[in-house]
Amino acid sequence: MTNSPTMIVMIGLPARGKTYMSKKLTRYLNWIGVPTKVFNLGVYRREAVKAYKSSDFFRHDNKECALVALQDVKIYLNEEGGQIAVFDATNTTRERWDLIINFVQENAYKVFFVESVCDDPEVIAANILVCYVVIHTERERVMDDFLKRIECYKVTYEPLDPDEYDKNLSFIKVMNVGRRFLVNRVQDYIQSNIVYYLMNIHVHSHSIYLCRHGESEHNIQGRIGGDSELSPRGRQFASALCEFIEEHKLSNLKVWTSQLRRTIQMAEELGVPYEQWKILNEIDAGVCEEMTYEMILNTFPEEFSYQDLVQRLEPVIMELERQGHALVICHLAVMRCLLAYFLDKSADDLPYLKCLLHMVMKLTPVAYGCKVEMFYLNVEAVNTHRDRPLVNSAPLLRRNSYTPLSSHDQVKRPRLYVAGNWPWLPLTPSPTTLMHHGALLLQQSQVSVRT
Repeated sequence: MTNSPTMIVMIGLPARGKTYMSKKLTRYLNWIGVPTKVFNLGVYRREAVKAYKSSDFFRHDNKECALVALQDVKIYLNEEGGQIAVFDATNTTRERWDLIINFVQENAYKVFFVESVCDDPEVIAANILVCYVVIHTERERVMDDFLKRIECYKVTYEPLDPDEYDKNLSFIKVMNVGRRFLVNRVQDYIQSNIVYYLMNIHVHSHSIYLCRHGESEHNIQGRIGGDSELSPRGRQFASALCEFIEEHKLSNLKVWTSQLRRTIQMAEELGVPYEQWKILNEIDAGVCEEMTYEMILNTFPEEFSYQDLVQRLEPVIMELERQGHALVICHLAVMRCLLAYFLDKSADDLPYLKCLLHMVMKLTPVAYGCKVEMFYLNVEAVNTHRDRPLVNSAPLLRRNSYTPLSSHDQVKRPRLYVAGNWPWLPLTPSPTTLMHHGALLLQQSQVSVRT
């Protein structure tokens, strides 16, 4: 996705939501497959003194910690396979910007600035309380000290100037938590994605409900894919879901389904308006469509390729970030991809996330993460979950906002089914062809392959 590493540099006074945006943006970029990591300068300073002291602790002219953090950025981007580093700090002076720009030029990186501007005192006070008073019990003292810290930064704060000094920089100004935006000189695909994402996230209280369709006839038969209807127990779950919505008084709930019958039947049972999304359809099983796992095991290695599905689901994530309460009735692979985004799970964990039939998951975004609640609606169903197979290999690193690398192996492999990579298979290939095809997939696949 990127032809050179990129630094995203946050700018803004304290309590303007910079860390909130940094963490969400990092989670999103990792989810779409771009290794990204946050470097929070406050963490470096706390590590340097081992304790939170006072507002002097965050003096704007203290650049020693910034230099240490920049060296870690260099190691991450040059040696550890990272593609994007988010430099989360106030960065409120042109002196600091010059330091960063020189660093970027010396290392042939790209740079994109994100400035958060907010003059709403209620929003500022809420940010302070959510992010800091949770940790420090002396509420009044901490609030007073934090406001002094803000005043200290205001003295030297230089906002980005799109008309004169900074007209050649690439940046986005986010004003009053997303009420207005100013975008300047977006230069590539990644920067466009950053702008697209930041313009869609909103700070508001809402919950997202995820569930799979009720048990289907294919679930009972152990077949994957297809467009089967609900089983009798699946229809019973649809009725239980209707009661769940009434019990929790979710009158303004937006309901989304795929265009496959088993999710549509669920929504019809609820008796509420709903929208069908083609992009919520289950992952395409290809030549394995409507086969059982035993049939697949006899012909193919067990392969999980979710990256194309993640790309397909991007618009759903954007809408879920923008909407109020929503219920998504979906399929196993789709639900796993959505959960991986909200829970910051790695590509290696994604195929094994447990999403049982007849269970509702409630996801409520909080300050820097997501609260999860699970509701089992007491309707029996077959168990379609498959545990991660036990293999004798080195453990994979978890790729998320904190440890972004998915594995030690950074070799680039060709994508499956690109032009000239693998010829079209007939609809009913012979067993010999299937075995040969499976062997080639093992050699060419860029995703994790388990046998």
